[in-house]
Amino acid sequence: MIDTQVHDSGLGDADDDDFDGVVEAYDSQLPDNRYLDRELSWLAFNKRVLELAEDPNLPVLERANFLAIFASNLDEFFMVRVAGLKRRIVTGLALPTNVGRSPQDVLTDLSRSAHDLQRRHAAAWSDEVKPALADAGIEVVSWADLSGDERGALYEYFQTQVFPVLMPLAVDPAHPFPYISGLSLNLAVRIRNARTGRQEFARLKVPPMLPRLVEVSKDGTRVRYLPLEELISENLGDLFPGMEILEHHTFRLTRNEDMVIEEDETENLIQALEAELLRRRFGPPIRLEITEDMDDVTLDLLLDELDITANDVYRLPAPLDLRGLFALSQADRPELHYPTHVPKTASPFQPSEQNGRADFFAAIRKEDVLVHHPYESFTTSVVAFLQQAARDPHVLAIKQTLYRTSGDSPIIEALIDAAENGKQVLALVEVKARFDEAANIGWARTLEKAGVHVVYGLVGLKTHCKLLHVIREEDGVLRSYSHIGTGNYNPKTSRLYEDYGLFTANEQVGRDLTRLFNELSGYAIEKKFKRLLVAPLHLRKGLLRQIEGERRNAAAGKPAHIRIKVNSMVDEQIIDALYRASQAGVKVDVWVRGICSLRTDLPGVSDNITVRSILGRYLEHSRIFAFHNAGDPQIFIGSADMMHRNLDRRVEALVRVIAPTHLTELTELFDLAMSDKTSSWHLGENGEWLRHSVDKDGKPLIDLHDKTMSQVQRRRRARAVR
Repeated sequence: MIDTQVHDSGLGDADDDDFDGVVEAYDSQLPDNRYLDRELSWLAFNKRVLELAEDPNLPVLERANFLAIFASNLDEFFMVRVAGLKRRIVTGLALPTNVGRSPQDVLTDLSRSAHDLQRRHAAAWSDEVKPALADAGIEVVSWADLSGDERGALYEYFQTQVFPVLMPLAVDPAHPFPYISGLSLNLAVRIRNARTGRQEFARLKVPPMLPRLVEVSKDGTRVRYLPLEELISENLGDLFPGMEILEHHTFRLTRNEDMVIEEDETENLIQALEAELLRRRFGPPIRLEITEDMDDVTLDLLLDELDITANDVYRLPAPLDLRGLFALSQADRPELHYPTHVPKTASPFQPSEQNGRADFFAAIRKEDVLVHHPYESFTTSVVAFLQQAARDPHVLAIKQTLYRTSGDSPIIEALIDAAENGKQVLALVEVKARFDEAANIGWARTLEKAGVHVVYGLVGLKTHCKLLHVIREEDGVLRSYSHIGTGNYNPKTSRLYEDYGLFTANEQVGRDLTRLFNELSGYAIEKKFKRLLVAPLHLRKGLLRQIEGERRNAAAGKPAHIRIKVNSMVDEQIIDALYRASQAGVKVDVWVRGICSLRTDLPGVSDNITVRSILGRYLEHSRIFAFHNAGDPQIFIGSADMMHRNLDRRVEALVRVIAPTHLTELTELFDLAMSDKTSSWHLGENGEWLRHSVDKDGKPLIDLHDKTMSQVQRRRRARAVR
């Protein structure tokens, strides 16, 4: 049996004044240069992704996939982070960055680093991954590599499948320069009128709905592809009959996709978001990618018409937009992928009888259940639990937050089923989830039509917490069943994102969630909670109190240890608190996937701080906060990263894990991740990350994801024996 007594989160007001005084007193003793620039740190993260693509020891289709991930990541970085810096400069809101530098200076450094990374990215494709794919029988060829018969077959494909959907747009006094949509792939074509001798310009958009890589031939496992833009380029004569083709070059534009919504100035958030999504399509240009052979006449025309500077031009080898390599990852070549990992059903949720159904309510009543995705199945845990709740006649109400979900979501279907079965259903849909706004607006309206109570959270705050609360009547008494997760309720990403979810029937957690949902659907969050730490009012203070507790224990000669796993570590108050703990002798382990402004190279300040990053098969997404607490471990899981937006402008929730077996599991995960025997990146001097993937004898270090899968399988077998 687990400990079910009520635990306070340690957020009492008794010595808040003393606590705040300690923070102020120590801040003045920390060096001014104690943070790393967050934007450059993000580029360092994407560089780590690129290093995976460059690793010849990885399966080659996975390397191609990492090239596509790098490209997609960089697109979003420009659309949001670079666009945000530029907007601040243009509007005069050029406040210093987190390291005290002007946005203009940071932009200069970002441009230099991004240019270097994009050239390295292109070289990784042309010099390393493309030849390795060819050796494995997957060739991406150019028109010059094709035989006459192959060209003939492709011309037929062009005529029947491509030509009808192409839309060449001329630029002349009667036809103004066309709008170029963000991230679209285009051909800039210069032509000469054979009759008049006049030179003209035309823009041709590469149709995004057609396969980017056109299959040329296939013989068993050997397959050859031609980029679609090459096929179009070689048949421009059909589009401009009677014209002489002088030049044709590929280009691609990135636009500002950042979103600014002033909620308190609009009564209808949905309508405001729909208007903003329309505006976003016409955001100002922030990056122009061109092929390295583009002539100056064509480039000058683009610069003039797009109103973009030469500093924003990225001249690269063809092909542009290597996101197209995502298509190769679908190839049925198991030997060129990571070995298959099949998610397991968490042991407590396995049916008691073969071909039977699990009773989730009975399992959760018996004990808290901690599920680790994608090693343990999201579908046979979260989805199946919600589906059972939707059908169960004893369930009276279901409440859930939805930040991102998949296009054909069984989560949405289950909520609709529950409403149609007469249950009270509340869905808090976060319509401001970046790049998922349009989808979430659609889901919100679908749910409303089905009778689900849909709310959009609190004005000025994104609702980012991952909560599911089910109220069930049992023998005349209402019982709560809760799920608090670290990841989105998204069955598709749950197969790629590493996350934790806690199922519990603990009454205190149920009371906390009841109050929290009432406040999310009503008014501001003001109350404190017993098992939860909730942002924006209490989470930061709760974590600072835990860190300060470890500092005091170390100062008193007691064992002290802090372990934090996050996607991003940026918040200055949290970082300063970790520095102070380190100065007192606390061992601090930080496991971060992306941005990290924390430094490890400050003598006398960060001597006891170790920072690791792990990238690979799965995207490390869970957030875990573990404190030694003089031998009584305090471990929280939840949705919050250590960023200003998470702690100050979002509704986030962490739940304290109390079952001894779960505390052991989370501690062992940290032991594995931070071990020098595990493959990872180590943060060193000047913010440089050094990859450690082989030992001194050149043998591969432990792969965290493979090892964790084997541990999950071992725990499952051990439980089955019991």
